[in-house]
Amino acid sequence: MAELTNKQIALQWDELRESVKSSTTVDLNETIEQKKQRIKKLEAVPEDWFKFYFPKYAYSDPASFHKKASKRVLGNMEWYEVRSWSRELAKDTLTMFEMLYLCLTGKKRYVLMVSNSYDNAEAFLELYKIQLDSNQRIINDYGTQERFGKWSNGDFTTQKGVRFKAIGAGQNPRGTKNEEVRPDAIIITDIDTDEDVRNPDIITKRWDWVEKALIGTRSISKDMLIIFLGNIIAKDCCVVRAQEYADFVDIINIRDENGNSTWPQKNTEVHIDRVLSKVSYKNQQGEYFNNPLIEGEIFEAMRWKPCRPLTDYKFLVNYNDLSYKAGAKNDFKASVLLGKYKDEYHILNAYLIQGTTSKFAEGLVEIEKYVNYKVPVFWIAEEVFLLDIIRKELQEGLKRLGSKIVITPDTRDKGDKLTRIEASLEPLNRNGKLWFDERQKDNPFMKILEGQFLTLSYKNNKVKDDGPDAVEGAKYIIDNKTSTDVSLIFKGKKLYNKNRY
Repeated sequence: MAELTNKQIALQWDELRESVKSSTTVDLNETIEQKKQRIKKLEAVPEDWFKFYFPKYAYSDPASFHKKASKRVLGNMEWYEVRSWSRELAKDTLTMFEMLYLCLTGKKRYVLMVSNSYDNAEAFLELYKIQLDSNQRIINDYGTQERFGKWSNGDFTTQKGVRFKAIGAGQNPRGTKNEEVRPDAIIITDIDTDEDVRNPDIITKRWDWVEKALIGTRSISKDMLIIFLGNIIAKDCCVVRAQEYADFVDIINIRDENGNSTWPQKNTEVHIDRVLSKVSYKNQQGEYFNNPLIEGEIFEAMRWKPCRPLTDYKFLVNYNDLSYKAGAKNDFKASVLLGKYKDEYHILNAYLIQGTTSKFAEGLVEIEKYVNYKVPVFWIAEEVFLLDIIRKELQEGLKRLGSKIVITPDTRDKGDKLTRIEASLEPLNRNGKLWFDERQKDNPFMKILEGQFLTLSYKNNKVKDDGPDAVEGAKYIIDNKTSTDVSLIFKGKKLYNKNRY
């Protein structure tokens, strides 16, 4: 895609200016006293102030974490905060609201906008500039902001002497002053890039610049507000380093620890599911859950092909790896349907969630419907701590749904999970003996499972490995059952298994 010309960029900014003007109409019949009272009332409740002056942006009610963040920033003029908020959670937008509030109410006088390049910093700052010179409500209540001769792109000063300046990473900000005032607010946004974080030397050099040259512009005797904005895109990046020194670190993902939208007023569960279904597991974790993953350390790629009809398998194993807690910060509950045909292992279906046991039961029933009794299935669950509680919840959920599934526990001593997965499955995958069923290519749970295989790592303890663990468990059960005469499994007198529940 061709880059925009300067003329095209200017036209886009002009369109935004007109949009801001048209969306911020004022009441011309309001008296001076009425205006003063209204402004006083709005300034007392920042969320109301944001909504009134920025109706084009503040169209959804704020989430609780937004309100808490604003309370911290607006209540502490000497403050250092890192906001690692997911995409679609308005970290840059809310910060703009807060900084304009502080500047228009006289609490901050010199703001530096910093990004990975000067052009990006200037583009972020242009949004502030447009609000100041085109927002009719700001102009009506706080006066004309544009100052003749000092209203340039990337560096401008208001009528009341508040200066805004863009700085690109690595540029020299030393000696920067607004008359006698040193910078008293620094906004650092998107300073890390995917390319830069691959080179530790670049990150070290950039962080050294942040600490020495950038933060060094402050006055020792005056309050300084520093806000770092950016997702955690690598284990070592400037945002992560800033967390060590911040007064407050705010990590907010698209979903909370219970698996619910962190901003339900704007992002519904249906919308989140839709967006995540169109993004790889690796990028879901990086962009929406602050969990950067690297692919290919153990499994370089997974193989897909149309697998056999279900009736071609002597039997299937459905293996379930259960987690006790639900939520985005906890392990997945993983259910995998595996079959063996000749010397190949075929992953035929899967269901992986960070949710309740009751919800997980619904996934098992869907797999049961998928098989539809075309072939015998062994339903196995990993023996885990507090199994009695999970077992009761799962069996109650299955019973409520009318399922005939009866699960047998896998009580073996499994040993180190990652080593076991690599030893058992990586050679199969490398030699073309482990396959995903291509007919399930659009199944979002199969995509999550594939993503978990690709991001397995000995270097990152945040990696989720419950899906691959379930595949390894299913393979183990298949191997055990095929080491004897398989026909004995299905023929003869039915025996009572005391381990069933």
